[in-house]
Amino acid sequence: MPVTLYLAIPCYNEEEVLPETARRLAGKFAMLLAAGTITAGSRICFIDDGSKDSTWAIIDRLHRENPLFSGIKLSRNRGHQNALLCGLMTLRSRADCVISMDADLQDDIDAIDAMLEKFQGGIDVVYGVRAQRETDTAFKRVTAQGFYRVMKALGAEVVFNHADYRLMSRRALDALAEYPEVNLFLRGMVPLVGYPSDVVYYNRAPRFAGESKYPLKKMLAFAWEGITSLSVKPIKLITWLGLTMFLVSMGMLIWFLIRHFTGNTVVGWSSLAVSIWAIGGLQLLAIGIVGQYIGKIYLEAKHRPRYQVEVFLDTPAESGEK
Repeated sequence: MPVTLYLAIPCYNEEEVLPETARRLAGKFAMLLAAGTITAGSRICFIDDGSKDSTWAIIDRLHRENPLFSGIKLSRNRGHQNALLCGLMTLRSRADCVISMDADLQDDIDAIDAMLEKFQGGIDVVYGVRAQRETDTAFKRVTAQGFYRVMKALGAEVVFNHADYRLMSRRALDALAEYPEVNLFLRGMVPLVGYPSDVVYYNRAPRFAGESKYPLKKMLAFAWEGITSLSVKPIKLITWLGLTMFLVSMGMLIWFLIRHFTGNTVVGWSSLAVSIWAIGGLQLLAIGIVGQYIGKIYLEAKHRPRYQVEVFLDTPAESGEK
């Protein structure tokens, strides 16, 4: 039985790649429609996250030329995760399932077929998982895999080598809507929803055009956001670190007393200076980590909206199409 499928594709300054992305996805939808896999009411939705180039103009033109394309324009840049959430929440009532993916054509669009097959088999969440990371640089490969291992060690439930390429059913999206936090890390939040899930493996291609919107600085910030949004273990580690430092200081005190009574006392300030700097640095680090969590509590307490939709372009299916 055909299903109504929407694609949610966040875009930020993607004018170079967007026309090709639209062309390839239109071809894929034509094949799925011809095979009777999706309905005529299925759509490809681009979410413009406050782009500074002509991204929205391209989305608007695509919509006017072909009702297959729809678009959401945010009032300002809110970040990839907020833009993606906006797409998921806006589209969930219009589709049987929504697939999220990036606009840069690195996600294999042919994996959509396998995702839909699993969905029709009763799976609510289908994760697109990279089969290998050969296209990454050695640094990117090591840091990315290290990130997933650290997240797992801290108790966060994440799917290894999965980004934001996934299918979610309407009931899974309805469940996700009940998570109101503003500190978003969807890769960790979606597994919390539960419901039957599965994976589809695919090979990630090089970026078709344009530049990555995630340089090292943003990647590190995103990783820290994920850790602090899903786990309180960093605060627990501070407690254990403080206990360890206390035990070490007791050991040093005993050692200094022994040296004093055996007449081996050496006059100097090096060890004292190093100890002061080390303890001071650890204290500042601990205060900083606790401050990060307090800052998150502050943001959550404000209950500010996670995004504002300025324009929503869509052509709903006509009566009887679905």
